[in-house]
Amino acid sequence: MSTYPKSPYDLDDEEFASLVDELSVWSAPFGLKLLDTIILREGISVLDIGCGPGFPLVEVALRLGKTCTVYGIDPWKAAAARARKKIEAFGLTNVHLIDGVAEELPLPDHSIDLIVSNNGINNVQDLPRVLRECARVARDGAQFVATVNLPETMTEFYGILTDVVLESGLAELVPKIRQHIHHKRKPVGELESLFRISEFGIRRVAHASFRFRYLDGSAMISHPFIRYAFMESWIALLPPERSKELLEEAELRMNRRAHEAGEWDLTIPFIVIDASREPRAGQPQPLAAEANHH
Repeated sequence: MSTYPKSPYDLDDEEFASLVDELSVWSAPFGLKLLDTIILREGISVLDIGCGPGFPLVEVALRLGKTCTVYGIDPWKAAAARARKKIEAFGLTNVHLIDGVAEELPLPDHSIDLIVSNNGINNVQDLPRVLRECARVARDGAQFVATVNLPETMTEFYGILTDVVLESGLAELVPKIRQHIHHKRKPVGELESLFRISEFGIRRVAHASFRFRYLDGSAMISHPFIRYAFMESWIALLPPERSKELLEEAELRMNRRAHEAGEWDLTIPFIVIDASREPRAGQPQPLAAEANHH
């Protein structure tokens, strides 16, 4: 049973305040859909792939309660330090951080009941290998919920960038741009195929989207999230001696569009994949009520 003491949290503590206001507007739309999809059960083991600074790792642990064990894996050490602060601040003793990559999960076979990844599997180096590892550690019938943004993400920007490089006599860069998009954001059919090959049955694929709205292209380019999450990879697509020129031209075109439309929008379409580990040969299938209960 729960106890009901006065809140142990000091709202005047700057460190605690920094932990409360921590979820990025990028992660939240994906994460809310993920949290609506997972099956909440007592006494399960959970794995969060690409847990970063602790979302949805910590939130999943808090929603499931003390009977469950939650693991988070990510190679980003600075983010893990942030996650560890949250785990300590919220008094979670059933959450364990793993410093590593999802291509090599240091977990026993058949040990995980729920796998989640909030826009994380599209950032791994070898997705087929990650899914094979997930299949290895998953118990038969284990649920796998992943949110993934799609190739049409920020199509407004990539369309302008493609026009700029073509008109600048750099048509050879267009396949490079397309390859970059495919590496990070695979089509729905390809993702479904990779899950099935790895012995995960697809129960449902839900489509959703949100928008990033800016006054103009200059505001977008200056936004810290765009700068740390995307700008470096965009610059790498372009010839070093011309990257500044080409990006400035793209910014001018975004600003013109924004002036005509009243703002500059980026569309972020994504899917929520709800899958389950197929039964291994000779193993009984999970009860239907357990497999389908939400």
